[in-house]
Amino acid sequence: MSFKAYIDNIKAKTGKSPEDFVQLAAEKGLLGEDVKASRILDWLQADYGLGRGHGMAVVTILRSASAPPAPAGQRLGEHFKGKKSRWQPVYEDLAKQVRAFGNDVSVGAGGTYLSLLRKGRKFGIVQVTADRIDVGIKLKDLPAGGRFEAAGGWNSMVTHRVRIVDPNQVDGDLVAHLERAYAAAGT
Repeated sequence: MSFKAYIDNIKAKTGKSPEDFVQLAAEKGLLGEDVKASRILDWLQADYGLGRGHGMAVVTILRSASAPPAPAGQRLGEHFKGKKSRWQPVYEDLAKQVRAFGNDVSVGAGGTYLSLLRKGRKFGIVQVTADRIDVGIKLKDLPAGGRFEAAGGWNSMVTHRVRIVDPNQVDGDLVAHLERAYAAAGT
């Protein structure tokens, strides 16, 4: 089960969003690096009936909420650690091409993926694994097909997913679709 699925299940069961749990934990004094996971799990079991798996998902959220934010360069570097490092030059080439769309393009480094943004509006994402780069594109008028598969449950923030297993797959066709998504984000 994906982390997002855990969070969706927790919200369905409890009616509480991740932000709600952060606020509730803060009120109970359960935020901070020194708070043991077992205390949080006991609270979640007693008050919300959450088992260990779902409880640990909430613990992860609480840990990230209480951690100091990492500098932007460090957050970007986290996406290319270990075996993922081989994809960094491919990503940098793609990012350079995307930045050429306009001076309003930026990249936001989140915990699981990199957001491609136009004036803060997401038009694409990049997720790096050891085996490939997944590029998500937000383009509602593009029918899914071929390598532009429907994003489906992979990520609801985008409409399409392109799996890159060879650096040569970052081609003009992919960049053109990203540019269309960029243009759509400006309207």
